[in-house]
Amino acid sequence: MEREVKDTDGITWTCVQAYTGLSDGIQDQNAAQVKGTDDTYWVVCTPSGGAKSVRLKLQGEWETSYSDEALLGKIAAQQQD
Repeated sequence: MEREVKDTDGITWTCVQAYTGLSDGIQDQNAAQVKGTDDTYWVVCTPSGGAKSVRLKLQGEWETSYSDEALLGKIAAQQQD
């Protein structure tokens, strides 16, 4: 579960669902799920440049359901918090 998006500054963000690779798929999903929220998962996005990684709460099939612009918008909003 990995996705890359590139912002207007030329930074490539690699987003991966948290806890990926700890165990089999179902247990990864359970570990990454936001407690108390159905179908919402923690996703960590790491930049190729000097910016800091961000942790996002994304819903459902985030790797296919969010447009690049929507995902970049979530990253930008988290950077301002």
